[in-house]
Parts: sequence; C-alpha cells; structure tokens
Amino acid sequence: MNHLGLSTRYQAPSDAGEFSGYAVIWGQRNGHNEIVQRGAFARSLAAHQRAGTKPLMLWSHEPSEILGVWNEILEDDVGLFVRGNLILDIDEGRKAHARLKAGAVNGLSIGFRVPPGGEKRGPGGVRLLTAIDIAEISIVGLPSASGARITDIRSTGRSVESAAAFVKACREATRSLQPRK
Repeated sequence: MNHLGLSTRYQAPSDAGEFSGYAVIWGQRNGHNEIVQRGAFARSLAAHQRAGTKPLMLWSHEPSEILGVWNEILEDDVGLFVRGNLILDIDEGRKAHARLKAGAVNGLSIGFRVPPGGEKRGPGGVRLLTAIDIAEISIVGLPSASGARITDIRSTGRSVESAAAFVKACREATRSLQPRK
C-alpha cells in the first residue's frame, strides 16, 4: 500500500496595516502654487539612507501623532511613491487604519524644507521645487496636491471569496490524489 504524506499548515491572515500611494506627483501644481520637479528628493532620500533614518509618518503634520513607519520611499516615473505600515498596537494607528479602510481619508502631504538653490520661480509666480529636504509624510484629509493620494490599503483577513476558492482548490487536490480506477 502506498501512502502519500501531506502536511497542511494554515496561518490566519494578519492585517499588517500596510498601504501605499503617492505623496507627490511630478509637475502637478499644488494649493500653495508649487510644482515639484522629478529628482527633487534624490539628495534628501540618499541622506536619510546614509544616516539610517526615514521621514516620519504623521497624522496631519502633527509631530506628536506618529502613526507608523515608511518601508519604502522612492522616486518613480509618476512621483514620490511611498509604502508604509501603520502601528496597529497604538490608538493613533488603529484610528488612522479605520479611517483609511472606510474611505474617510486618503490624502498624503509632505513636510519639508527647501535647501538654498532648491527652487526657481516659474510663470505666474509658480514656485518650482528642484531640491527638497523631506522631514515627514502625513496622512491628511485635505492634501494641497490633489493627486497626492493613498492608492492601496491592505485589507483585513481573507474575503469570503478567497476562502471559498481555497476550499475548492483543496477538494480538487484531494480528487487528483485519489487513485484512478
């Protein structure tokens, strides 16, 4: 008699509070009459990396309300892409997570300084930002740049559909393992 030993391990899904989006969109004028140009964060992000630091994740630019940690901050073709995790063990993180999941907020905004030589004036007095020292990125209700938004929020657990798909896959696997007559 042949035996096939199968081991199945199921780990309950965790809700990591992970989300991602764009804190800045290149070339988009914000409510402060500013346009951030591609490459503006390169020097600052490199300095953070050398120092082993990251911009803070805050709620509405409030320094006492640190919500989580940014895992990834990078310049891509669209803008300043960010991916982070809320700290769900603290009230501020849980509240922010609930607001994000409900769709009550989805804006992002940056707190920064412009180093000497990091800006020019464009037509109509637009402030063209070519170098930015970034200190923090906040989750906000009203971002000054309309395109600065959270685009993806990791959901809690598995949906009913994915659980049903798992059960169906297990049944099909069981049938395929049965000897053919």
